[in-house]
Amino acid sequence: MTDILTDPHFKELLTSLAVGDITLITGTVWLLIATALSMVGGAIGGMWLAGKDIGYQFSALLGGLFGPAGMIPAILLGLFIMKYLTN
Repeated sequence: MTDILTDPHFKELLTSLAVGDITLITGTVWLLIATALSMVGGAIGGMWLAGKDIGYQFSALLGGLFGPAGMIPAILLGLFIMKYLTN
């Protein structure tokens, strides 16, 4: 673990993420983070909306799968707009 934290490429990635530089790597990292968060949000929303009707586990599974379906295009569009506005 200490090797990862002392790696200069990893330090450069963390610096780019903190500063707000949008490159291919940082965009991919932000996309993965946002996808994971949208899966969690979709699962919670699915359980909240349809938990009693079709079961909490099944509704969480469906919500987790369908949550990122609408979020990924919006995230990509937002990253492209942010990249365009910073130039």
